[in-house]
Amino acid sequence: MTVIRDSRRTETPNAVMTTLASPTQGGSQQAVWRVEMAPGAVGPVHAFDTELVWAILGGGAEITLDGVVEVVKEGETVVLPADAERQVRADAQRGMVAIVCAPGSTRVYRMGVVPACATADGDKILPNWVA
Repeated sequence: MTVIRDSRRTETPNAVMTTLASPTQGGSQQAVWRVEMAPGAVGPVHAFDTELVWAILGGGAEITLDGVVEVVKEGETVVLPADAERQVRADAQRGMVAIVCAPGSTRVYRMGVVPACATADGDKILPNWVA
């Protein structure tokens, strides 16, 4: 059994991710993190190379997946497939809080530079909240 007593907080211009479990925090094969987005915050267009599961704990969001917009709210769970381009826009009044789970090997990719909150891994990046 591994007990993780210290979470890791990563702030980006559009969200705060708090890592609850990851491979570097005790050998988990899964990464679990909390996402908090302020009202109206918009994440970048990007894709992950693995499936992600989002459980919406508070507020809501519009999630655009391969050009299709789905509105999600508190109490709903979203399964985002691998390699699908996505963008998350937090509810304009309430923002969004979610718990996300993905394999610890997950990598993200998008056009542009590697942000300060990630490390390069070939043509993909490893976000700090997954590591």
